Amino acid sequence: MKKILVIHGPNLNMLGKREPDVYGAITLAQVDEAIAKKGKELGVIIESFQSNHEGAIVEKIQEMYPDIDGLIINPAAYTHTSVAIRDALMLVSAPIIEVHISNIYKREAFRHKSYISDIAMASMCGFGVKGYVLALEGLCVAIEGETVI
Repeated sequence: MKKILVIHGPNLNMLGKREPDVYGAITLAQVDEAIAKKGKELGVIIESFQSNHEGAIVEKIQEMYPDIDGLIINPAAYTHTSVAIRDALMLVSAPIIEVHISNIYKREAFRHKSYISDIAMASMCGFGVKGYVLALEGLCVAIEGETVI
């Protein structure tokens, strides 16, 4: 079975509590549950990881990169600041999809720059937590070598 790593960045452990008007009322556990359910339907193994620490995210990518078939990452605030996470992602030869719950381009100007988007095969933003499931569907199509159109 194909293995997909899902990485959630800082403050995503506070989903459902932090800025529900922006991020909704669903918790990270519920997001992971939905991703796992969709993964089962698609016949892939999902491993989810969340950290508020940049180094822990870098270490997880370094640990997992040779053994994954795809990666979904919501770097959260590190999207706009972390060259270290970008450099770690450069190790990954599998397809990467960047996910953001909100539309980062409709928010503050500093959120418009992503250090990840130009190395990801795609970016998904503004679809709420449903964006993770949509990203997983697209990633599975790409892993199978089908054209994503």
